Amino acid sequence: MTAPPLDTAAAVAEDEAATRQAGTDEDQSAAADPAAGQATRWRRWRLPLALMALIVLAGTAIALLTPAPETNSYLDPASNAADGTKALADILSERGFQVLLAYSPARALADVGSSGSGAPTATLVITSPDLLTSAQRAQLSLADADLLLVGPGSASLAMLAPPVTVANPHAPIGPAQPSCLLTAPRLAGSADVGGITYNTPGDVDGCYPVGGYPALARYITDDRTVTILGTGAPLTNGLLANDGNAALALNLLNTQHRIVWLTPEPAAAYAGPPAGPTAPGPSLIPWAAWLVVLQLCVAALVTALWRARRFGPLITERLPVVVRASETVEGHARLYQSRRARDRAAAALRDAMLRRTRPALGLAPDAPTDAVTNQLASRSRLGSQKIWAIVYGPPPAGDAELVSLARNLDELEREVRSQ
Repeated sequence: MTAPPLDTAAAVAEDEAATRQAGTDEDQSAAADPAAGQATRWRRWRLPLALMALIVLAGTAIALLTPAPETNSYLDPASNAADGTKALADILSERGFQVLLAYSPARALADVGSSGSGAPTATLVITSPDLLTSAQRAQLSLADADLLLVGPGSASLAMLAPPVTVANPHAPIGPAQPSCLLTAPRLAGSADVGGITYNTPGDVDGCYPVGGYPALARYITDDRTVTILGTGAPLTNGLLANDGNAALALNLLNTQHRIVWLTPEPAAAYAGPPAGPTAPGPSLIPWAAWLVVLQLCVAALVTALWRARRFGPLITERLPVVVRASETVEGHARLYQSRRARDRAAAALRDAMLRRTRPALGLAPDAPTDAVTNQLASRSRLGSQKIWAIVYGPPPAGDAELVSLARNLDELEREVRSQ
């Protein structure tokens, strides 16, 4: 494109001068009148303040509308709800038992630990084991601990207690007599049991029959005790004080080991087996956070558009002066001379000579020094050592040596190009 006519350029210059003068007058009037200055500042900052207020309000709305994560309070020792077991956990703690809460199989296995001798070192209570995946149940079956399973179904029994199977998955819950010789149920007496009843083979003790099948089973295998309770009703806060529920719970957990209480989260029912250590990534960021990031990006874009300058069309501009190439070279030379940068000047001369002669020699830019020296010697009357000193030698010690190096490089380049 071409530059605008002079009258147009003059008009643009006049407009810019008028704008600057208006801004100066406005600033002077603002300084003279505080109210006017405050109004001016308000006009400048009202858009950014409005954007900030919009972002804050949107973030607050997202936080309020985002549902709370789903939790499982059923048999949770930290829950005060009717189906929680905080009352039982408090009683166990008062009696000197160590109760460790876990909400994931990995945490439970870490709390159980290992004795190294194969003997159980803890009692692992697993509530709602059907919420776990098959891989998680397989890991828990190898835990070095006694097991107390609350409400296990067929899949959980197959992995954690293979001798026992489900007889009735929908047995009524209510008071029942132990009708067995196990010490813990016999001392507790009547208790609220049911939920799920089980088939027990001859080496498994069954108690609290409901509909002809026991709702509690216990057996010993590999030096550890496995206890199965068809329902968690006698352990809950709401029913712990009824009949012999508290006595049954305390008798079943009367152990010298620490108690690791695993309460799986509902999401574990749909989670796949872990494929390995999970690295932080976008999949771990909640959707609400992505909405806030999106709003911040929109606000940043609007702010950028608001503050961006409007550039006019490109025009060609005539240079005020024309600088000859020789003057540029002389200027660089004077700079090198003033700083006594003979090493840099020599390196520039050598690099320039090699850059011009390498194509004639058929060499690549990264050719080794020996190959370059041999190719130059093949086309020059000078020997390889002399050529190496000229092209790769040490920097000159004085200006006279620098001038001599430049002449030698020119002569060597002429010899190479003439052949």
